[in-house]
Amino acid sequence: MEKISVIIPVYNAESTVKIALDSVKNQTYGAFEIIVINDGSTDGSESMILNYIKENPTLNILYIKQENGGVSSARNAGLRAASAPYIALLDADDEWLPQKTARQMEVFMKNPLVDLLGTARNGNKILWPYFVKEDRLAAVTFRKLLIRNELQPSTVIFRRKIPVNTGYFDDNQRYAEDMNYWLRASEKSSLYILENSLIVAGGGKRSFGVSGLSSNLWAMHRGFVKNLNEMFQTKRINFFEYKMLLLLYKLKLFFLLLRKKLSA
Repeated sequence: MEKISVIIPVYNAESTVKIALDSVKNQTYGAFEIIVINDGSTDGSESMILNYIKENPTLNILYIKQENGGVSSARNAGLRAASAPYIALLDADDEWLPQKTARQMEVFMKNPLVDLLGTARNGNKILWPYFVKEDRLAAVTFRKLLIRNELQPSTVIFRRKIPVNTGYFDDNQRYAEDMNYWLRASEKSSLYILENSLIVAGGGKRSFGVSGLSSNLWAMHRGFVKNLNEMFQTKRINFFEYKMLLLLYKLKLFFLLLRKKLSA
């Protein structure tokens, strides 16, 4: 059974981090290295984590404490410490369903060309521009990612070749940082998503525009534009694509701001 390094960044998550950790402990798959990165929390997260480690001595948990540097910095600390051939991401306010990793590892074993695999979340379907095949897999390509990022970080498991080929998250990017990483990873690796809903994200609430970092819609928009500028500067998209996608992002922002106002 291949081991998985699970990277859990924690910032002021004392009310949810135990649920996240329990969801790893309760997996039907049984080979984990759990890396918890306390990213400068100012609440009771540290005592919660240390108590959890003490109460679960059989779990392989590595605790790392650092000054607040943002989620990218915390994930990078986890990537540097990870030793397993597979790496999974889990945010401290999300929860894996018990069969999540077993189902994904089954796909990896059957499909050696799959380098990264995400899943659906919160009971959602996989939407256009992704097309699900009979095996319930949909290819995640560079240009599809630019239109819609379906790879929520807590759903993702990837082979070690991803950070070897792609490097680390952008330490200075706190919004749409996951999309930036997937865009860069797509250049040399094969990315897929599985249409099984295997995590509960943000307590089951609509994640984008409501909970977590994505609730700051203007900051998320700036993150998307930063990614777009980077892809244009590295010549992965042309000027026409750049302008059309910039318009698309502005329209998305307007729609999300309107939806947020109407649901307030």
